[in-house]
Amino acid sequence: MILAIDIGNTHMVLGCLDENNEVITRFQMSSDLLETAHEYAAEILQIFHLEKVDPEAIKGSVISSVVPEVQRNVAKAVRILTGKDPLILGTGIRMGVEVDMNGLTPDDIAGDLIATAVAAKAYYRLPAVIIDIGTATTVTAVNAAGAYIGGCILPGPNTALRGLEERTALLPAVTFSAPEHAIGKDTVSAMQSGIMYGSAGALDGILDRFIEELEGTPVILATGGMGKIIAPHCRHDIILDDTLLLKGLGLIWKDNQ
Repeated sequence: MILAIDIGNTHMVLGCLDENNEVITRFQMSSDLLETAHEYAAEILQIFHLEKVDPEAIKGSVISSVVPEVQRNVAKAVRILTGKDPLILGTGIRMGVEVDMNGLTPDDIAGDLIATAVAAKAYYRLPAVIIDIGTATTVTAVNAAGAYIGGCILPGPNTALRGLEERTALLPAVTFSAPEHAIGKDTVSAMQSGIMYGSAGALDGILDRFIEELEGTPVILATGGMGKIIAPHCRHDIILDDTLLLKGLGLIWKDNQ
C-alpha cells in the first residue's frame, strides 16, 4: 500500500493506494503552518484507526506540495509513522510526462499539476483538459502526444466569495451554494448566483478557448474539492474524478522505484 499526499494552501488530501494504483481510502486535513510533525503524525494515525488502515502495511509514500513549510512537517510525520522517507516531487524525480512550455521542465511546474497530467495520460484518451477547483482554480492541458503544454490560473470560487465579503461594506457573508434561479431576488441569492454561475461561466469560456487551440476534441476532467459543485453548472461535458491526483502521485512513486 502507498500513501499519497497532496498539500494545498488550505487543505491537504491524503489517500492510500493498493497494488493496482486504486484509491482504497481518501481523506482531507487542514494545511496548518503551526502544526508540528508529531501533531500531524498523531492526527494521521487517528484517521488511520478510524479508516482501519494499518500503518505497517504502507511500503512507501509520495508527497506533492505548494506549501514548503507544511511539507517539511508532513514529511517528518510520515517518517515517524512509517519509518521511511517519503518521495517528494521536485528536482531529480522522474515525473512520467514531458513538458512543452517555453523551455520549462517538470521541476518548474507545481507537483499537483504534473500528477494530474500523469494520471490523465494513463487513464483517459488524449488530448485532455484538467480542471482543479480549490483555493485557486487551475485549468491545464495535455496534448494528443501526451505532453503537458500549460494552462491558466484563476481565483477559486471560495477565494472570490471571501474577497467580495471582505471588501464590500454592505454585502453579507453567505454559504456557497447554487440559488434556484440565476436572477437573484435578494442580496444573498444574487451573490450566490454571481459566484456559482460566474465560476461556471468563466470555466466554459476558458474551455472554449482551450478546445480551439488543441488538436482533437479533448476529454475534460474535473478534480479538487469544489469540482463536483461547479462542474454540473458548466455547459461542457465534464468527467468528475476525485482520485485523479492521488492516482497520478501513485504512478510517479512507482516510476521512481
